[in-house]
Amino acid sequence: MIQNLKAFLDSKVEQYNQPDFIKNDPVSIPHLFSKKQDIEIMGFWAATLAWGQRFTIINKCKELIGLMDGAPHDFIINHQEPDLKKLLRFKHRTFNDIDTLYFISFFKHHYSQHDSLEDAFIPPSPLKGVEESLNYFRSYFFSLQDYPNRTKKHVSAPSQKSTCKRLNMFLRWMVRKDSSGVDFGIWNKLKPADLIMPCDLHVDRVARKLNLITRKQTDWQTAIELTEQLKEFDPSDPVKYDFALFGLGIEERWGDGAVLQDLF
Repeated sequence: MIQNLKAFLDSKVEQYNQPDFIKNDPVSIPHLFSKKQDIEIMGFWAATLAWGQRFTIINKCKELIGLMDGAPHDFIINHQEPDLKKLLRFKHRTFNDIDTLYFISFFKHHYSQHDSLEDAFIPPSPLKGVEESLNYFRSYFFSLQDYPNRTKKHVSAPSQKSTCKRLNMFLRWMVRKDSSGVDFGIWNKLKPADLIMPCDLHVDRVARKLNLITRKQTDWQTAIELTEQLKEFDPSDPVKYDFALFGLGIEERWGDGAVLQDLF
């Protein structure tokens, strides 16, 4: 049964970990750029805004890119106060101009001291894992003076018992390395083996149908449980199965109907 499930999921990774997947997914946004810092900035922003319809998410990200003159890193580093006025009209669901301006402030602060956003996820003490990395990042992200309290809801952490779906998805984009052309693999301090599954609604439903999740609630420990199960199939790259589970859920509407015995 386990080997059959692995073979099935491997086939779905092969099916969905393809360039055709990019055009309808928020990962298409960082793929608009070749400069590392632009990829990081818009990858982080696309992941942060990734709730609701994918078409809308992609369009809102493109709107934001336009407001930053098509060059996010250059805009963030070199903008003047009057340049920020046009950003006051940006909004996506509960993400508004206050949040946008704080993101700009954080990125300017960070990139004035570091070449890569990866450093924001690496604590000063030896890194023990992604859980520590995400907790450190949130603390660092909100370390600027007078950060808006409302913005804290847009950046989660395991310490809040959140699944951290958006941040785990962003880390997948930046860290995973393969030849498919979907994920970027431009970070090296974090390793694919350490990543945690982005546990969104579609992934959660399909994983439960496949008995990969037994935990009743969906929280950080659920994401850990799912990742540990998937490490049985590929300990060096468990998060590659995000493509399989998400594809089955959103493209094949699989999570609502099929059950394990239907397959094997």
